[in-house]
Amino acid sequence: MGSGQKVAVFGAYGHTGRFVVAELVERGFVPVLSGRDAGKLEAPARETGLEARTASVDDPDSLDRALAGAAAVINCAGPFASTTAPVIEAALRSGIPYLDVAAELEANIDTFAHFADRARKAGAVIVPAMAFFGGLGDLLATAAMGDWTKADEAHIAYGLSSWHPTAGTRRSGAVSRERRGERRMRFTNGQWEYRTDAPPTLEWRFPEPMGPQPVIGEFTMADVVTVPSHLSIPDVTTYMTVRAVRDIASPDTPTPAAADENGRSDQTFLIDAVVRSGGAERRATAHGQDIYAVTAPLVVEALDRVLTGRTHTVGVAAAGEIFDAADFLRALSPHITVELLP
Repeated sequence: MGSGQKVAVFGAYGHTGRFVVAELVERGFVPVLSGRDAGKLEAPARETGLEARTASVDDPDSLDRALAGAAAVINCAGPFASTTAPVIEAALRSGIPYLDVAAELEANIDTFAHFADRARKAGAVIVPAMAFFGGLGDLLATAAMGDWTKADEAHIAYGLSSWHPTAGTRRSGAVSRERRGERRMRFTNGQWEYRTDAPPTLEWRFPEPMGPQPVIGEFTMADVVTVPSHLSIPDVTTYMTVRAVRDIASPDTPTPAAADENGRSDQTFLIDAVVRSGGAERRATAHGQDIYAVTAPLVVEALDRVLTGRTHTVGVAAAGEIFDAADFLRALSPHITVELLP
């Protein structure tokens, strides 16, 4: 448990940030609420009685004050293209671990590219994309690999019952589109490829009870950054159910609505991670409720492992590289149900 350690949460008043704050409190940590908007910090600070510290990515001194006395920082504030580098810099100055929940491809690529050498030399820990997208898929693919040292390809299919995006998800998506233009990205033959054609529509055979579903192939998510960062797999592809893509593409889709006492929506998910080598195939699956809410136990479990030294490496590292993937996944019960199939 957290033993009363302070943890700075940047973006604490956002949809995911609030789940993270609640999970930290549940685990015995003391969140320090931080963000750019002092007005938006007032309500959660009043509701929880926790300390609030306003900070801006344009003001390094304010970030240093926000992180003062904290054992680590969790960045929940998107668009992450604007927040990751300044908050990582502040964490490095403070000498504390940094974790984020970024799902933006470009932001995650930038984190590995810009901070890997510095963090490794400093013995610092930086864990990007420690969330539903990026972290969970990476853990599943790593667990599925088992004792394999390499594979030919990895496929991670997302079966979402719906996708009501938060305001932050929409802003992050807009920033990614601005950076990428009309191009889409895929990872093949060990490198990134930019394409302008439409992604394929396919059928993916999810485990029961979901069963076969139409999916958009090459719907590239953060897992396509994290998985090849540490696994020897030259082709990594992610898929998304068509109904979820339609939801997030529509400007009329509402934000998530609470359906239980914990604030979770009624959205359900099933992730099917498959790795293939030669004629052999291994699979790991996970299912649960609410992709935003489940990010909280993911990132807080990661935080706890970092602070207690249950890690395999330093520097910028994906979830499956820095943690024991199978053990981590077992620790997520009852939030997520996981099954490993030989």
